[in-house]
Amino acid sequence: GLPDYQRLIERIQLLPEAAAATPIVETYGLLRMPYPEGDNKDIATVQVWGVDPASFDAVTDFDDMLYWRPADPVVATRLLPDDPRLTMSPSFLEDGKRLHDGRTDRPGAVLGIHVSVANERKSDGSYRARGGGYWWMPRHEVSLTLVPISGAGKIAEPKEVIFPVVNEFFSGVFQIDKQRVIIPLDDAQRMLRLNEALIVDPSGELDEDGRPKVIGIDPARASKILVRAAPGVTPEMLRDRVAEAYKAFEQELLLDDSAVVKPPAAAWVGILTWEQVLRDLIGPVEKEREMMRILFSIIYLVCAGLVLSIFWAIVHEKTRDIGILRSVGAARTGILWIFLRYGLVIGVVGSIIGLGLAWIVVRNINDIHAAIGHDAPRWSWIGAFVLAAAAQAMLVRSATRSALLPTLLWGFGTCVLGLLGVGLLLHRGTLIWDPAVYYFTVIPNHVDPVAAVTTMIGAVVFSLLGASIPAAKAAEIEPVRALRYE
Repeated sequence: GLPDYQRLIERIQLLPEAAAATPIVETYGLLRMPYPEGDNKDIATVQVWGVDPASFDAVTDFDDMLYWRPADPVVATRLLPDDPRLTMSPSFLEDGKRLHDGRTDRPGAVLGIHVSVANERKSDGSYRARGGGYWWMPRHEVSLTLVPISGAGKIAEPKEVIFPVVNEFFSGVFQIDKQRVIIPLDDAQRMLRLNEALIVDPSGELDEDGRPKVIGIDPARASKILVRAAPGVTPEMLRDRVAEAYKAFEQELLLDDSAVVKPPAAAWVGILTWEQVLRDLIGPVEKEREMMRILFSIIYLVCAGLVLSIFWAIVHEKTRDIGILRSVGAARTGILWIFLRYGLVIGVVGSIIGLGLAWIVVRNINDIHAAIGHDAPRWSWIGAFVLAAAAQAMLVRSATRSALLPTLLWGFGTCVLGLLGVGLLLHRGTLIWDPAVYYFTVIPNHVDPVAAVTTMIGAVVFSLLGASIPAAKAAEIEPVRALRYE
């Protein structure tokens, strides 16, 4: 652990690049759950964080992650009658923020929403406790077992403490929500023997009272310190300044004769940005994004091919018109620019429309996913069947008049609308975004401006490339041959 961490935090908080800092005690432990009935309880391996609630919230906005909170009037209308949020008092939320059970005056634990298998994730992304709410975790206690390890690497006697569950949190990252348990910092330090303790003389010398002689105080320790950057400060800038602050902190304690325990050398302390800490999660996601960009780039070639084929047909049909323009003095570059400008307009207008549609879909992707998670409303499939019936009536009308093209189009519309109505009628809530597969429990809906603009530029460029070959062919047409063209 890191001794005298409060002195380091005070030094970090003086940095203009740092907005807040908080100590963390991190370890792994065994969590004995209250389910199922009987003596054979479920055991979960969890990652335990001991935190100071106030400073931890200042760094991570932890209070906003607490899932169970009194429902506002709008949310209450969508909850089932046995949902605990309907009868929850404001003091319950305060207990979760303070990691303290106000009913029993005991320190409490906050679990990740997926730590308990009793929490069932609905297709709309909400959670509900199984068993009609009986296994709602804040109604129960859990037993946490931690194993202290000495600096020599020896395992001490395991410590077991029973914590009432005061709330559950939802971070949005599945691996965190499935493994992490939050308890008060003081309790974590006591369980791991990282709290402040007396140092006795190893020679066995006794004091005047016949007790082992105390030669100093071993300060409380923390496993890590989380630092939040000030607005406008990049993680890299903050990392460099914190590294400088730690070196100064190390020198301060080395020169302090009253400091019994010296801090680890700066070379052995990892000072990392959040991206470096979560590289195991971020790396695969970034690789998937790059692969998707490569695959979707094939659409550029398709667009270029479509523009080329359409413009080639236009040049073929407008050969005589091109010949007339050339005969009255139009230059080859003028003919070339006509078709290139046409392709440019198509690329720009298409890119703008595509960006608008994509932005609407991406920004509302979670609402769309929530709608898919519910059964299709009755009006949707009834409306589809009504439109299918109307299309069928137009099909019969066109068939009686021997109109082949309208008959074909109305027949196609009847089939599509009929299949759509059947699909909506049979649709049941479907969970497409499985958080266990896609890392995150909420679909990311942030539009990357750089990627969007790059995609638009690529669409315009490939549209021009597709139009350039027909444009060059049109510019090379000889006026005499074009006027004789049939």
